[in-house]
Amino acid sequence: MLMVSKRKDPVYSAVERRLADIDFQALVENRQFYPSPASWEDEVLYFLFLDRFSDGKEYDGFCNSEGIPVAALPGERTTSLFNTLTDEATASPESWFEAGKRWCGGTIAGMKAKLGYLQRLGISAIWVSPVFRQVTGSNDYHGYGIQNFLDVDPHFGTREELREFVRAAHDLGIRVILDIIINHAGDVFAYEGNQRYIYQGGCAWPVSGYRLSSGEEGGIPFDAAPAPFQSGAWPDGAVWPEELQSPATWTCRGEIQEWDSFPEFLDGDFCTLKDICLGDALRDPDSVQDIERRIRAFRVSEALRYLTDVYRFWIAFADIDGFRLDTVKHMEPGAVRFFATAIHEFAESIGKENFTIIGEITGGRAYAATILDTTGLDAALGIDDIPDKLEFLVKGWRSPGNPDTEAQEGYFDLFRNSILDNRRSHQWYAKHIVTMLDDHDQVGVRHKFRFCGDAARSARLLPAALGLNLLSAGIPCIYYGTEQAFNGADRRTDDDSYSDVFLRECMFGGGFGSFQSSGKHFFNEQHEVYRFVQDVTRLRREHIALRRGRQYLRQVSESGREGDFYYPQPVNGELHWVVAWSRIYAGSEFLCAINTDTEHDIQLWVVVDSRINSSPGTMSCLYSTDARQCGESAPLIAVHGSALQIRVPAAGFVVYCQGDILKEKGL
Repeated sequence: MLMVSKRKDPVYSAVERRLADIDFQALVENRQFYPSPASWEDEVLYFLFLDRFSDGKEYDGFCNSEGIPVAALPGERTTSLFNTLTDEATASPESWFEAGKRWCGGTIAGMKAKLGYLQRLGISAIWVSPVFRQVTGSNDYHGYGIQNFLDVDPHFGTREELREFVRAAHDLGIRVILDIIINHAGDVFAYEGNQRYIYQGGCAWPVSGYRLSSGEEGGIPFDAAPAPFQSGAWPDGAVWPEELQSPATWTCRGEIQEWDSFPEFLDGDFCTLKDICLGDALRDPDSVQDIERRIRAFRVSEALRYLTDVYRFWIAFADIDGFRLDTVKHMEPGAVRFFATAIHEFAESIGKENFTIIGEITGGRAYAATILDTTGLDAALGIDDIPDKLEFLVKGWRSPGNPDTEAQEGYFDLFRNSILDNRRSHQWYAKHIVTMLDDHDQVGVRHKFRFCGDAARSARLLPAALGLNLLSAGIPCIYYGTEQAFNGADRRTDDDSYSDVFLRECMFGGGFGSFQSSGKHFFNEQHEVYRFVQDVTRLRREHIALRRGRQYLRQVSESGREGDFYYPQPVNGELHWVVAWSRIYAGSEFLCAINTDTEHDIQLWVVVDSRINSSPGTMSCLYSTDARQCGESAPLIAVHGSALQIRVPAAGFVVYCQGDILKEKGL
């Protein structure tokens, strides 16, 4: 490793035009980099959309990193806290929606100012949407349309501000994961006639030239450096670093139309975002399922080597702790393998022994598991329908699973039946998937909505959903605004364009605040959902079983009689009942339960491990959404091995544990 002693980071007065200008040795020598966690399973992630998170002008309702309340400051802190009674639905629906389609003004400086808010929430790793420079004049506020891979978009701030943000996060014990892209760049060149060509049988289409700005007809030569630079491309036009300007960087096959058609989904442009040629690969239709053969035959392109150097630079420059890799489905597995191997080796060489690369992998659970195994990615996001199973189990419309069958229909089946996907350990999925409720895309959903956006009762169920997410197996992630019960939803019936905008409200208000508001912020540390997440993340930190324990869906019974226990299942498509699960680790058991009925408390018996919790005896309530229950003892009976009588509040969440654990806590 190259860690020797701390020194001030290298100073960069200007952004490099060429990768060849970067002195990697100077970036890493004599520096101590922030270490990786022992296990990412221990972390709680928070995904924020940088443009929609904070502009730094908020006051009231939250504290700074030192715990001091943030007060108004004329000309600087001018945005006050949202008030449901006076501020909800006060913005014009038309202007509010239009504001959501454009840049809204979130910055790195604003994000840095909210580190205390996130630390107190219990967040230990922040996943930041792409920060890189976007095509000049575009509305690519989301960050996925990159024009300069070596710079930060000026809407967000500067490279130095990003580095200072990471340093400040590390000072508070928070790691930083950058969202990155190697599959494509922004709309940096124009096809002939500035037409939107579509994919047709793998044909390569003619190109007019690199764009000077968004929508421009391609006035810069489509050629390798230095021709673009000499034509005035720097810094606003073409693509940078200049090593990427070779025409060989691009596939030039037009926009994908059939998103599951091989090889179209690999070689086509991602809408208007231009596809990068990552290497030579098999295009024989018979090879599509043979991942190992495709990897063996893959040959790396120069563009992929350059992009790998780009992201080595960001690790070294800003001390980044992990990457979220976008659109893995649309890349050759061989390209992903090359990238993951090179990045892991570089991270290990500077002391980041457990640098994580989380892949956005769609295309089914078995495919995602295979890609993880064969490419070296560390975890997957977007596996199959996990968010759907999690969300609608809590809302009472899905089965939790059934260990008595081999069906994979329920949320808990995923973690139980990993052997059916040829995983050696039943804990495999727990260590290799990121679980979350809301997200910024919801691929495949026509009219999109957050957890609280579909019905009034959903807001009541949000603590139960977050309890399930945070204390069941997997690496939990909270999408920004969920802790404030954001309810973004596309309620149109005749149009689904820009539907994802409704998932991306502004935490700082601006023209596109949640709850159809404007000019009010949502950093409310007294919000009941924020306080709930605080409580549950504290439980995760204090009890390793709730982070790493084996997981078992539990049978329940109203009567407590032998032969009357069952795994809850929907009746006529609905399940408004208690769903309980155990986390077991090194001889200790924690029983967690949610109630998907929003109207009634439910008291019943739940099976627990008879070797750990034998009858007669008791277990104690460690946590409940009804604070009166905390510390109460519950009886164990010798039925079905051992069974515990619990009460779960309506739309509530509870955790029970052995009594000696409460004694250790002084309760």
